[in-house]
Order: sequence, then C-alpha cells, then structure tokens
Amino acid sequence: MAENHRAEAVEGLSFFAPKHAQSPGTPASPDDKVPTLFAPLTIRGSTLKNRIVVAPMCQYSCAEAGPSVGALTPYHVATLGHYALKGAALVFIEASGVQPNGRISPHCPGIWSDSQIPGISNVAEICHSQGALVGLQLAHAGRKGSTAAQYVCASHRKPSLRASKEAGGWPENVVGPSGGDEHSWDGKRDDDPEGGFYAPRALSESEIQDLVKDWAQAAKRAVRAGVDVIEIHGAHGYLIHQFLSPVTNRRTDKYGGSFENRTRILIEVIKAVRAAIPDETPLFLRLSATEWLEDTDLAKQYGSWDLESTIQLAKIVADLGIDLLDVSSGGNHPQQQANLFSNLKSGSLDYQTKLAAQIRRELRAANKNMLIGAVGLITEADQARDLLEPASVTISEEAAAAKQITDTTEGKEPSADLILVARQFMREPEWVLKVAWKLGVDIAWPSQFLRVRFPKL
Repeated sequence: MAENHRAEAVEGLSFFAPKHAQSPGTPASPDDKVPTLFAPLTIRGSTLKNRIVVAPMCQYSCAEAGPSVGALTPYHVATLGHYALKGAALVFIEASGVQPNGRISPHCPGIWSDSQIPGISNVAEICHSQGALVGLQLAHAGRKGSTAAQYVCASHRKPSLRASKEAGGWPENVVGPSGGDEHSWDGKRDDDPEGGFYAPRALSESEIQDLVKDWAQAAKRAVRAGVDVIEIHGAHGYLIHQFLSPVTNRRTDKYGGSFENRTRILIEVIKAVRAAIPDETPLFLRLSATEWLEDTDLAKQYGSWDLESTIQLAKIVADLGIDLLDVSSGGNHPQQQANLFSNLKSGSLDYQTKLAAQIRRELRAANKNMLIGAVGLITEADQARDLLEPASVTISEEAAAAKQITDTTEGKEPSADLILVARQFMREPEWVLKVAWKLGVDIAWPSQFLRVRFPKL
C-alpha cells in the first residue's frame, strides 16, 4: 500500500496554505525554558503565542476615491501577512478612520463602511492561517487629517503637505476640539503656501456624539471582519489626543477645560466600543504618555498632557475594560522637545520605554492589573528580552542601554508585558526569527522557510 505524503492544509481557508507542524514564533519544545519574550500571553479570549506585536504602521496604499475608497488591498495582505508568516504573535492593521474625514491622508484605510470589511477579512485570513492574531487600530486624525501621503511629501522635500480636494482631500471638513487658523497643527494659516496642514473647525457637541457612535460601529465591523484585537488610537496628536491636551483643547463646554472634561470623549468612546464588541475581544488603548511640552511657554500658559496626566487616566480606563495600555509619546505640537530620530542617532534606546515602566509600576501600586505595552526604538534582541524581565536579571554589557530602562523598575518588575515593534519589521520582516536566534531560543519556523533556517549559535 502506497504511503500518503500529501501535505496537510489549514482548514477553513479560501485558499490553500500548508499547515505548519508548529506555529512560527513558538518555542520548539514546550518544556524549554525561554525568556518571557517568547512565552504566551492570554488576554481575555485571545492568546498571543509570544510577546512580539507588529505595531500599526501607515502605508498610504488605499484608493482615495471610487468604490474601493479606504479599502485594504493585496498590498496589505502581502506585507502584514508576511509579518505573521515570520512569527509575530499579533499583527496590527494601521490607523483606520472611523469617519471619512478621520483619515490622515486620502490614501489611508477606513472602517466607516461595510464595503471596507472584505479587505480587512483578507488580511485577517492570511494572518490566522499562519497562527497569528490580527488587530485593528480605530482612529480619527482630527486636525492632522487631509494631508498628502508621506512618500508624496518626501518627493517634495516637505515634512507635510495639504491634500486638496483635487488630491482627494477634505479641506472644509478638517475638525478638532477647537477651530481657527491658530489651531492648525503647524500654526500656519490656510492662505500660507508654506503650510502643511489645514486649519480645523471645532466639532459641535452633537457631532461628538455622532463620532462616539461611529467609533462603536467601526468596532463592530472590525469584529465582523475577523479582527481579534481592537485598539483605540488616543496618541500622536490625533483627535482624541487633541481633546486630552489643554494646548489644543480650548473648549468651554463639557468637553473642555478640566481634566474630567478633556478626557470625556475618550471615556465615552471606550464605553461605547467595549459595549459594541464581544466580552472575549481584547481592547487596547494607545496614548502619548507625554507630549514633551512640559518646559515650553505653551505649557506655562495652558498646561500640557504629561506623564502625571497619563497615569491619572490609566487608573481610570483600567476599570473601563481596557486590557492593555500601548505607551507612546509626542505628536501633538511642533514645539515638542523630544525627537525620535535624534534619539535614534544618539543611541538613546529608552526614548519611551522608561515611560511605560513608570506607568506600569504606578498601576501595580494602585492594584490595577491593566497590561502595558512598550514601543519605540526597540531594535535589538537583548533590549527586547530585558524589557519583559524583572530588572534583577543579568544584563549583558552589550545591553547597557536596556539596563537604563529596567533600572526604573526598582529591581522587581518588568518594564512592560509585551513589546510593539514597527519600523524594524519594515527593515527585517524576519525580526522575530532573528531575535530568537540571537538569544539562543529554538523556535519554530514557517514550513516553507525551513531550508534557510538560521544555524544554531
């Protein structure tokens, strides 16, 4: 009788995919002692096979008009699916507008329409076929909307360019908590040819209520599309961050002024989204822990959103169904006094991760168990490993920069519960496999790549 050498397929897919003997990115043996970085993590009804997450990254690769406006394409399947193939535990789809004017650029994705569900489902299917979870970041750009794709800006040697109606933009419908020329992101009037952003108009209270409902409807669509994890984008100077900060929120109604009022829209969005999705669906929140304005004249005049504000808010949202706080920083004003690229050049790898460590410590002291994600300039294997280990572990001389990060935990606690990595995946889609190899961790590779597996060190 002839032996059956037929390849086993992943069941339930619309295409053939060979079933891996073991999910890429998991330890080769469950009995192996591995760093926390490669240990599973269960959040509500989902289990991450390791602690490495692909952070949302804008790609500016969607149609700006027509029946497929804002819809994901085979480009997104190819890029995001490849990160899943190479062992990432959770792959996030980039910031997706909950309203058409919530996109950053005309070429950004959206999730305001059922017509955008199939593209998301295609990405979810390829990620699931490789044993990875898929997440989606719900967003509204606010006053940073209707700008040109970054590769267009780069071709003109400009950091930002306005996207006119002719370019698919919405100049008349750029919105924010406050309106007028003085509230454009770069402070330039609409009639200034050097301006890279449009001046926003202030949202009315009824528009804010509609926006909250649209956030919830977008979350429902994401779940219908097969998304496992939802993230609310409240960072980087986009709409929610604009409401949180007294620098950009000058309202005098119930959505402006006090800390309670400035955080009101986010609290309403969280409650609406949590109520709209299944109990077993994890809900993340990304915040800028500080907007790096503390020592500026702006902060002296208006105050600013800082680490203390984030810690205060974190203790509140931990009780509202947020499972993980994704700790980033900056992006709300051009006068910010920290720059990612200058930190990278100087080798300051703790650009944001020390903020995550301090927030995590404060939450634990307050008996809040919300998880913490660290993001920002995480590029090296030792650095990634040590962020998730107690500071008392032995840290190599090569990871001196990472030691500064873990020192903030007073020798007892990790800096974070998982890491989110963005640009490094664009440089090295196989980063998970490479990190494991450098750390001497034997993990499973995708079946199709076994012939090129890194040799054991």
